[in-house]
Amino acid sequence: MSDPSEILVLVGRLLLWVVVTIYYILEATVLWFVPRKYKFKDIRGNVALVTGGGSGIGRLMCLRLAAEGAIVVTWDVSEAGNLETAKQVQEAGGKCHVYTVDLCDRNSVYATAAKVKEEVGKVDILINNAGVVTAKTILDSPDESIIKTFDVNAICHFWTTKAFIGDMLAADKGHIVTIASMAGKLGLVTLVDYCASKFAAVGFHESLQVELKVAGKFGVKTTVVCPMLISTGMFEGSYTRFFPILEPQMVADEAVDALLMDVSTLHLPHYMWIMLLNHLMLPQKSIDHLAHALDMGDLMKNFVGRRKAD
Repeated sequence: MSDPSEILVLVGRLLLWVVVTIYYILEATVLWFVPRKYKFKDIRGNVALVTGGGSGIGRLMCLRLAAEGAIVVTWDVSEAGNLETAKQVQEAGGKCHVYTVDLCDRNSVYATAAKVKEEVGKVDILINNAGVVTAKTILDSPDESIIKTFDVNAICHFWTTKAFIGDMLAADKGHIVTIASMAGKLGLVTLVDYCASKFAAVGFHESLQVELKVAGKFGVKTTVVCPMLISTGMFEGSYTRFFPILEPQMVADEAVDALLMDVSTLHLPHYMWIMLLNHLMLPQKSIDHLAHALDMGDLMKNFVGRRKAD
């Protein structure tokens, strides 16, 4: 960049960036003191679709969304789990529609999406929540298991989003939530395929967010949720000495709160951003020593996972 005019333009843009950054920091500081309920947007009457809504965090988010007045659509490969979610939502006074879907089959996703639009209406909120984990070393992970992990945890986000984002773009209104994981930002032992798929999910969110803003679609919001271990059947037997095992209800409520407040990125626990800062600032050997000090190598040593009856 040898042209003086280009250098002046760059300096001007950087100075403007400094000014707006100071403003945004002050804005965030003031908003931090405002009670959450005053920052919530109204989603009454919105159609909210949750993948993996037949159990765990997905079911709890369905219940919370219904309590906020949304019309809930639950997608799950388990028909029985889906029906139980619908029963609980309806018993609580909410509205819930059930569709049994194999998210690994994009044709099934597109066909079911068309049915949802015809039978329920356009989707205003899409929560890509479905996930699987096997917790094996890379050599012990069957090829089919690796492919399924990516299909469910990342690839299907493309099919669901492509199926519903057109209506959101046309109205410049909507919200796409990606339930990822701290494993999508930090590599963990015996979780190579899971971490890689969740890194992909985080990248999906970040790139989609940029794409929407460049297109001028500021009314279509995106949120990514990155929790540590949750005490659901999915991670049964996992262990951490120095980090809390998160309660499913807390994670579901925090995720829906983030949606209602248009939060872009949610880390759970909230202080986990410090671990990310360490990765940016510290030498790799220091990070390795810290992981050893925190017993991160024992995280999945006694992993059992979700039993068939769950």
